[in-house]
Amino acid sequence: MRNPTLHGILAAFTADAAGQLAAETAGGAEVDFELIEAEGRPGRTALYCYRALTSEFIDERLDLLRVLPTYAAAAQALAGLDGLPAYLEVRGEHPIPSAARERADRALRALLDHVFAERSEFGVAPARFETAYAELERAVYEARRVSTVIAPLLGLGLDSETSELALGGGLSLVRGDALADAPVQAVWSEGGDGREEEPNVLAVLTIVQERGAPSPVALARSRFGRLLSAVRLFEPGGYALGPIAWTRSDVGRWRQFALDGRGRPGAETLIDAAHEDELRGFFNLVTKRAPAAGEIAWALARFEMGCERLAPFEALTDYLLALRALLEPEGPSSGRLSGRLA
Repeated sequence: MRNPTLHGILAAFTADAAGQLAAETAGGAEVDFELIEAEGRPGRTALYCYRALTSEFIDERLDLLRVLPTYAAAAQALAGLDGLPAYLEVRGEHPIPSAARERADRALRALLDHVFAERSEFGVAPARFETAYAELERAVYEARRVSTVIAPLLGLGLDSETSELALGGGLSLVRGDALADAPVQAVWSEGGDGREEEPNVLAVLTIVQERGAPSPVALARSRFGRLLSAVRLFEPGGYALGPIAWTRSDVGRWRQFALDGRGRPGAETLIDAAHEDELRGFFNLVTKRAPAAGEIAWALARFEMGCERLAPFEALTDYLLALRALLEPEGPSSGRLSGRLA
């Protein structure tokens, strides 16, 4: 397994899909069969057998599968894979959609077709999933490497039922103890023994690169910085990136590097399950629409400076200047900031 994060996301979706399809059959839905001629020895009487039309059964229930809580995360994880067309070719999917999300939807259906091929019952079969997932990895990662970068995001907590929150573009929030073989220093804060405290939430960036491509450390610094900004804007609280991050290729050894951790972490702010989709959407909006210049960009930069002050009262000036740029374009002599802020 070269991408444990992707494996976990797809395994969770497959389990949910199995439960939904099993509920359909328990409620009276039936999987149709067709009669096919089995190959036999030359000169012998032809043999016939029944084959379950599982693919058609799944196709008729795609709308039910798309509203499963794990579907969006699985689709986003696949949409970021450049090698996904190769997998669709292997699975005989034609034509291959040009849009990344449509390819991801098609790939999820192809994965389910492989896992439940010619079955009329939909209990979870780990061996069949592993076989199907291995085929996907071989097709997607041929002649490529999977690079992973992780960093603690301090001050944030995930719902107790959530081990991973996929944000899209290969970026996820993961409970530290749910990430296999993650460094102990990343999972537990300094001085923690893992028994009396919650594990850190890790920002995890997983990208597929050509062999010989440069390290993704610079990209990770940028993506993690945008994530930190989005969390600060999304929910009041004290958040910071840890000072040390780690990276590795495929399943190799973790290597640490300085991240220049910023901010002052406060008491843990929990993102409950009901707000996970909202956070995902907000992060993607910030990523796509963050201004590079102008009053809003300046105000955001000043807001970030305030969030990184060690003492909260020292940040007050930063916040007021950010508000003045947004609410008092006439300048401080107008005296209108207090009224507009009120």
